[in-house]
Amino acid sequence: METFPFQPLDDEGPVFNEPWEAQAFGLVLALHEKGLFSWQEWAAVLGEEIAAAQAEGDPDLGNTYYHHWLSALEKITRLKNLSNETELRSRKEQWHAAYVNTPHGKPIQLSAGRSD
Repeated sequence: METFPFQPLDDEGPVFNEPWEAQAFGLVLALHEKGLFSWQEWAAVLGEEIAAAQAEGDPDLGNTYYHHWLSALEKITRLKNLSNETELRSRKEQWHAAYVNTPHGKPIQLSAGRSD
């Protein structure tokens, strides 16, 4: 497995498979530390997302864990009125545009996805 710069490692190797996983993890911790939701609230929402994915056939092999983490992050930000569907959709579209406008191997900057 290829690592990315500053990727945390444990005895078994890389902790995250992709940079976005580390970023999603960090966002949850930062929002929790700001007191925007309790760890119990977070665990409940994450558990719901994992259970829903398993009910839809996710074999729970560990490789989709951070996809559930991201879904739970989006859900809890909506539940706590920290964001809404329109904001999330807009940011996803902006990120996608930045991704397709960034040369291979270069860091993605959201500014590359702005059309203003």
